Amino acid sequence: MPRTTTVESSGCPPLRALTFDILGLIKVVEAKGEQKEAPKVVETWGEPDASRCVLAASLVDREFDPLLGVARKSGKIEVLSPVNGDVRASISIESQNHPGSADNSIVGLHLFKGERLGSSSRSCNLLTCTSKGQANMTYVKMSKSLEDSGGESTQTTWNVCGSGSILCSKVDGDESYALFGGKGVEVNIWDLNQCAKVWSAKSPAKNSLGIFTPTWFTSATFLCKDDHRKFVAGTNSHQVRLYDISAQRRPVVSFDFRETPIKAVAEDVDGHTIYIGNGSGDLASFDIRTGKLLGSFLGKCSGSIRSIVKHPELPIIASCGLDSYLRIWDVKSRQLLSAVFLKQHLNSVVFDSKFSTREAQVPPQQQDTDETLQTEEEEEEEEEKTVKRKKASKEHSGSKKLKTKKKSKRSKGDSNDIA
Repeated sequence: MPRTTTVESSGCPPLRALTFDILGLIKVVEAKGEQKEAPKVVETWGEPDASRCVLAASLVDREFDPLLGVARKSGKIEVLSPVNGDVRASISIESQNHPGSADNSIVGLHLFKGERLGSSSRSCNLLTCTSKGQANMTYVKMSKSLEDSGGESTQTTWNVCGSGSILCSKVDGDESYALFGGKGVEVNIWDLNQCAKVWSAKSPAKNSLGIFTPTWFTSATFLCKDDHRKFVAGTNSHQVRLYDISAQRRPVVSFDFRETPIKAVAEDVDGHTIYIGNGSGDLASFDIRTGKLLGSFLGKCSGSIRSIVKHPELPIIASCGLDSYLRIWDVKSRQLLSAVFLKQHLNSVVFDSKFSTREAQVPPQQQDTDETLQTEEEEEEEEEKTVKRKKASKEHSGSKKLKTKKKSKRSKGDSNDIA
């Protein structure tokens, strides 16, 4: 028998995560309290509809006026409030080159945090990219009513590839550059201010057997928020590559991870640690400077991992995928802290790290009034229940008395007949 040891989980710290699935549902998962309780689903936004499947999501994580962008299968982009799920704006991305094409779905979405040219406090800018390489920089003016917000948008469109299929896109921390890559499309970087290509990767050389690896990028991310020159990309041939555009066009570091395609790549805040998830549910961390495996996360996922996100403040990461589980992991020990079953296949997950500060800013008077209202409502409900119980008991006792009277009359009549 193999030697096994049981590891006790310390539980999850207070956190709030939003998950997005194939039926278009947005589920809010929270873990509150200092006792490190298990996270659970507290809210579900939307109705299940396969045509509203969430393909990409982007969160502006800030303390005041946070925004959440969601790209759906129907071609609509919704800007919501991550606090209560209210829709702030809704637009549709028009496909000029492939109108009405089902294959030209949205594969990338980024909601800009900073104000760009022509933007204001009542507006937002977002970047989308379709599988055919059509990139859109959209300026959306938000208003109080949803009907008014749908028409007030302007788009700047350009093509990032001539052939192939885009599968991944990412915007750097300064929101000035974006990278695109996919099947038959080498990774290329574009200047968003000028909508011009500034760099394009070159295919790796043939191996010792003379075999050429086809271009097929599945995921990518910038290594550091302050530097757009270094980024990491995962391929369908289970390779992880580090590119440095200031050094060369080919990968600086390249290594293999297991034997299934790389499906998700996430960076750490330290600038050199990355987290890799593949199609067979394996999750591991690497030091990208040397390509050394730091360790695999304990616990096997039963489905393909589709999204990995690092919490900006806590030493935890979240992963989700086709096994319908949201898993929270400890970065240091690589232990599984918690797993939440969410019923549908999951496509993406984001962390809302400012929810605790927003809750702390609620005035105590408002909290007291809410509590008093809740107590008053509970008392009224209890009084109604007691009144109903009393009425039911009286009716029951009255029916019993009638039954006893009828029985006594019948017994007397029988006795008279016998006499």
